[in-house]
Amino acid sequence: MAGSPIPSFSENLSPKTLSVPSALWVMGAAFLMAFCAQITIPLPFTPVPLTGSTFGVLFSAALLGPRRGLLSVGIYLAMGAIGFPFFAGASSGWHVFFGATGGYLIGFLPAAYLTGVLSSLGWDRDPLTAFLQMMIGSSVILAFGLTVLSFYVSKDSLLAKGLYPFLVGDILKSCLAAGLLPLGWRLIRSRNELSE
Repeated sequence: MAGSPIPSFSENLSPKTLSVPSALWVMGAAFLMAFCAQITIPLPFTPVPLTGSTFGVLFSAALLGPRRGLLSVGIYLAMGAIGFPFFAGASSGWHVFFGATGGYLIGFLPAAYLTGVLSSLGWDRDPLTAFLQMMIGSSVILAFGLTVLSFYVSKDSLLAKGLYPFLVGDILKSCLAAGLLPLGWRLIRSRNELSE
């Protein structure tokens, strides 16, 4: 119908069951996160590197919605924990969660859920609110990351090592995700129209 709202990807998935196509998208999102995590720039003054992880997590959650977004992040973290080289720098293992960067990984879970919830409220439909949606998710990740990092660095250097170096990157990744989400919704609508 002309003028009808563009459905988000999560609205095109079965709301009650994890169908085969839905499961494939969830697994695909987990592998996207693993790929993005390998885009890594080590910083000599902090144990926390610049990575594409935040983009992979939040973009996937915005597409999949809160439940499936959370599930995809859980799969990504679990696979990395049991030995798949999915974390930054192809690292893996449970010990990563107990290191200086562990808080950022743990923060992926609530950030993904919140980002998915905001998508279900329609924030993903407009570039500005989609950008704000990604920045809110990034803020959650940073908050968890700083909490854990505070046990590994001095309080005086905490923000310089765990926050300031990542703000510009988070803004750029949020802009990229905000630009890609509306394109995704248009592609989904076009596919639906072709199948009718």
